[in-house]
Amino acid sequence: MNEQFPDTGELYPLAFAPILKERLWGGTMLRDVLHREIPEGNGVPIGESWELSDRADAQSTVVNGPLAGRTLGELVNHYREALVGRLWRGGSRFPLLVKLIDAGERLSLQVHPDAAACALLGGGAEPKTEMWYVMAARRGAAILAGLSGRATKQQVREKVASPEVESLLQSYESYPGDAYFITAGTPHAIGAGNLILEIQQNSDTTYRLSDWGRTDSQGRSRELHLEQGMKSIHFTNRSTPRIAGVVGSANHNRKFDVVTMCPFFSVSDLRLTGAWNDDTGGRSFHIVSAINAPAAVSRTAPDAARLRLAAGESALIPAACGAYTIEPLGPGETAVLRTTL
Repeated sequence: MNEQFPDTGELYPLAFAPILKERLWGGTMLRDVLHREIPEGNGVPIGESWELSDRADAQSTVVNGPLAGRTLGELVNHYREALVGRLWRGGSRFPLLVKLIDAGERLSLQVHPDAAACALLGGGAEPKTEMWYVMAARRGAAILAGLSGRATKQQVREKVASPEVESLLQSYESYPGDAYFITAGTPHAIGAGNLILEIQQNSDTTYRLSDWGRTDSQGRSRELHLEQGMKSIHFTNRSTPRIAGVVGSANHNRKFDVVTMCPFFSVSDLRLTGAWNDDTGGRSFHIVSAINAPAAVSRTAPDAARLRLAAGESALIPAACGAYTIEPLGPGETAVLRTTL
């Protein structure tokens, strides 16, 4: 590893090694759809791949260029706004976490707290608002997200321990290209057969309301957090979290806003048939995620190195990079998500 950090003017698009997480509900779509090499492990399937993480127990490591071997936390501490951008509110960590979720079985019914709930509950709780983008979905896959219009707090408390709680939730059939904006306080569960790209606040606080009666190989149930969860749910919020995906295709580049009115991140769905020129402007980093086909990213500069992204891979464009280019490498229209502050 290079002991010196390059100057800010020499920053470039960064790729990171994925961090694989075993989950009882994990599936096979990382292997089957994205063609990743997934270790067999100890019999517990892989359910998550953390693509960009600055957590004490999960540090993403750069795999390309002069910064190879450096962790995301080291980059934040050294470069500060040159990496994260002027819109950053400061702190000691990168503000977002990017995951791939491979659901072989339905995930638990859960909720994440907002800042007010965290202050009430204490215990190191961190707020989490997130967005899901459906990359692939098997036949019959579904999403549960948000309370139905008629659900009451008492009904949720009474039925949360039974399968009947599903009747109190909004349910959607999964379609690739659809997105779900899951604000803190929204009860939710990702159904079996979904491959999801998740953009979220840098938090690992989850309150499990129900695990659908699931047990591990030893017959043990996972811990539930009913009191914390009930105090975190926004019972007055009955909005629809689903954001319908792009319809049709074209022979020119198209940009669709997915999440805009969010204080924590903004996400755009780029549908590319040719080179896309963009610019961080020093305001924020950009995270570029290839969805259905490979793409390449590079600084807009003479002899700039091209970083190739396979479908499902993400690159971090430091705020100091300025102008850069995304090139689709697959046939037809290539979907790319672009995330900023």
